[in-house]
Amino acid sequence: MSDLDETRLATWAQAHVPGFGEAVTVAKFPGGQSNPTYCVETDAGYYVLRRKPFGTILPSAHAVEREYRLIAALHPAGFPVARPYALCEDRQVIGAPFYLMEKVEGRTLWDGALPGMTPSERTAIYHAMVDTLAALHRIDPETVGLGNYGKPGNYFARQVERWTRQYRASQTDKLPEVEALVDFLPRTVPIQTRTSIVHGDYRIDNMIFADDRPEVLAVLDWELSTLGDPLADFSYFLMNWVTEPEGRSGVKGLAGPETGIPTIEDMVARYCAATGCDGVPDLDWYFAYNLFRLTGIVQGIKKRMIDGNASSAQAAATVERLPGLAAAAWHFAQRAGA
Repeated sequence: MSDLDETRLATWAQAHVPGFGEAVTVAKFPGGQSNPTYCVETDAGYYVLRRKPFGTILPSAHAVEREYRLIAALHPAGFPVARPYALCEDRQVIGAPFYLMEKVEGRTLWDGALPGMTPSERTAIYHAMVDTLAALHRIDPETVGLGNYGKPGNYFARQVERWTRQYRASQTDKLPEVEALVDFLPRTVPIQTRTSIVHGDYRIDNMIFADDRPEVLAVLDWELSTLGDPLADFSYFLMNWVTEPEGRSGVKGLAGPETGIPTIEDMVARYCAATGCDGVPDLDWYFAYNLFRLTGIVQGIKKRMIDGNASSAQAAATVERLPGLAAAAWHFAQRAGA
């Protein structure tokens, strides 16, 4: 049983998606905290639907329209994303704007430790992830029609301001580490030297891998994408190496030849070779920023949970991480000179 009107959805989709089919049933995917996602089954095949949350949301959040525009630009360019089919901005259809895309069949890998794999299989998966990220950062936004997909100016400065604003808009209590970060981060923003398409949440469980080989078939969840500093994506990906392995993307202490998980130095060297950059700066500021941003995201989930609009049964468990995220962000800020 889904929480949207299957009849109205079917009527709209049959008018906008060639060959959509009949006998529509919809089931919500588990997980996902932000834009609810559904499997749509018809007698002609399967689709995936992403919609904005129902109820009141922050002005710039949950922009499924931007997601759709992005994958519609990347798919013809050969970058691995699901094929987009149609965007509906009329909230009268199911209660919120949404879009339909292809259901990509393959593996979702939830645990960065990759249990059950051989060392060589793990190495190949990590190489596929970093190579795919490098391929994204090599795409010229102008060439694929995304030249105005983000604002000009320093990406990190904009993002610190944005996540401070988002945090304040959904703030429920006062965390001293967050207050210190709100002071420190804007004063110490690094200089931006490159601009690329930025995914914004590039991690192992936001990808679908081929069942029989280490290939990324689709990168998912583009709701935080924009034009910006590619170091935002790459440093976020490297956060895995300083995050405890708790069955998610963290692999702290696991890298090395015995596991096959490449070291952070290996990842930096491979990414730089693929993108032509000559190394990455000290990462502590970037790690502090990434954890501050996660703090803002989780604070938003907490506010939606309090308001009754959180989209996942795991919301409460996620919200419990809030103080720890803030403390970890401040730890890296102190290492960066705060």
